[in-house]
Amino acid sequence: MEEVYKKDDEMIILSGDLKEVNDKMNKIKFKLRENEKIARDSENRKNDLIIYLAHDLKTPLTSIIGYLTILKEENDISERFRKKYLGIVYDKALRLEDLINEFFDITRYNLNDIVLEKSTVDFSFMMEQIIYEFKPLLREKNLSINSNIESGININIDTNKIERVVDNIIRNAINYSYADSKIDVCVNKNENFVNIVIANRGATIPSAKLDHIFDEFFRLDSSRSSETGNAGLGLAIAKSIVTAHGGTIAAKSQDDIIEMSVKLPI
Repeated sequence: MEEVYKKDDEMIILSGDLKEVNDKMNKIKFKLRENEKIARDSENRKNDLIIYLAHDLKTPLTSIIGYLTILKEENDISERFRKKYLGIVYDKALRLEDLINEFFDITRYNLNDIVLEKSTVDFSFMMEQIIYEFKPLLREKNLSINSNIESGININIDTNKIERVVDNIIRNAINYSYADSKIDVCVNKNENFVNIVIANRGATIPSAKLDHIFDEFFRLDSSRSSETGNAGLGLAIAKSIVTAHGGTIAAKSQDDIIEMSVKLPI
């Protein structure tokens, strides 16, 4: 057993009579090494992202302080510029809020220990409400949402957590959509499942990235300075929530169409 826990890659060699035990011990040893490497890599990614986010917090905060200083000190500033600067401050404050929320996600969210608080909800109405609340975010890129939602779908779910799933998927669709395009949201049910499909027109995601899109800390946009760059937890959390409900979530992308599909058991 001491050999199993040695921090090396040497094979354990026992006598011929103990071949079966020998094989099992080597499997245990190398599985331990593999798990240690996975945990170490995950921790390194987490630490790197915390450093990146800490750096990114300074950018919107610096802008906020700068524009507020101008508004405070310039007595003769025109109404047009006052509104412009307040608009910039507001946008930067929203970005700052997003980054702070990502900090909380990284430090406290346990993807393997999601506790559900279920209740029966009119899911059709819930989806319509979520879509309506996204209208202000669509304007910047002149986007629209085309919804096809079957009425009268009632389902037993953790409303807040599933709302987070849908919110995250639609937000991603907005971020990665071409300007002047449509986002399609389709919701229907069959005997066993509620099916949610959200599709947008955007650059095709390479299959190598698509395979990891639900991994923790994976980001489609590796540029941490991008407005779409985030901690890479949104879809990982979404998958954990859907899985906790006994459902599935999948992604596919081809011909400039990105499609996310969620199945929730009725």
